[in-house]
Amino acid sequence: MATRTRWDPFEDLRSAQDEIAQMNGMLAQALGQGDRQQGGSGRATTMAWAPALDISERKDAYLVTIELPGVEADDVEITFEDGLLTIQGERHFAHDSSEQHFHRVERRYGTFRRSITLPAHVMADEVEATIEDGVLRILVPKAEEAKPKRIQVNPGGMEAIAASSRTS
Repeated sequence: MATRTRWDPFEDLRSAQDEIAQMNGMLAQALGQGDRQQGGSGRATTMAWAPALDISERKDAYLVTIELPGVEADDVEITFEDGLLTIQGERHFAHDSSEQHFHRVERRYGTFRRSITLPAHVMADEVEATIEDGVLRILVPKAEEAKPKRIQVNPGGMEAIAASSRTS
């Protein structure tokens, strides 16, 4: 007697999704972006995360706003060097109780790092950062831009330019 099994068209999709998730974790770990976190099955999985951010420009400054719920001010480090603003830190897994069994963990934990290139005409010494209600705001003031310089056009060829450079 032949046994009939019911075909589930979504089983292939689920197994492919599991394989892709596993490869993403391995790739993140190989690139040094992986963080250890506790998965719903009780096993540790590797996940990389980067907080969402917005960059806006005002007349006098750039404003970088970053979502960091659950991150304390002491767990964030901000540096600005050669036009590169770097925000890095860590969000700790708050539930290390052995009495709790998680069925699903979707929030990301561990270290993060975001780097943003800003224009060179900013005042690096006057950058200010505040964190409130899980939102980090970094205000990067613009430097006073150089005023445009009008250049006088003189008649003559290269001889006139060479003569003026000898007299200067």
